[in-house]
Amino acid sequence: MTSEIDHIIEGCRKKEPKAQHMLYEYFSSRMYGVCLRYSNSSADAQDTLHEGFLKIFEKISQYGSRGSFEGWIRRIMVNTALEKFRGKYKTVDIQENLKEADSVINDELNENLAVQELLKMIDELSPQYKMVFNLFAIEGYSHKEISEMLKITEGTSKSNLSRARAILQEKVKIYYKESIRTVTAI
Repeated sequence: MTSEIDHIIEGCRKKEPKAQHMLYEYFSSRMYGVCLRYSNSSADAQDTLHEGFLKIFEKISQYGSRGSFEGWIRRIMVNTALEKFRGKYKTVDIQENLKEADSVINDELNENLAVQELLKMIDELSPQYKMVFNLFAIEGYSHKEISEMLKITEGTSKSNLSRARAILQEKVKIYYKESIRTVTAI
């Protein structure tokens, strides 16, 4: 498959529509998931996906075949989503005593919580908290990197992550309480 992707990349560098279509078909579903994580709606995610692919086609000559091509595409998608985010929202700086966030969600979250339910909880966060949480917990960026990408201070990044974690922990508690009530009512 690698040689097929290399052939498609070469065609995209030559601006061949067929190669561009093939590249889009090959990566669009995976990249849509990335875009959806940083969007407020599926329409927003579709817009980000299309903008991201336009950038990919425009900048594909800059890909130097070092590292993963999918990683290169993913980074463009995340950066496209960040640009849209910065244009729409101003981040909130919440000053409070913070502990360093060393885990995504504390021990209250276990494997019994359905992944879909957790994703729904994350999606319900405010745009600022959702963005920082996704970048830190899912994409693995450091607070320093997040602060540079979102043009906020590291303290704001840490604060937003802390608040996001607290909100998610509360949602998990409520989820478990409702689950227990449902089981005992049966």
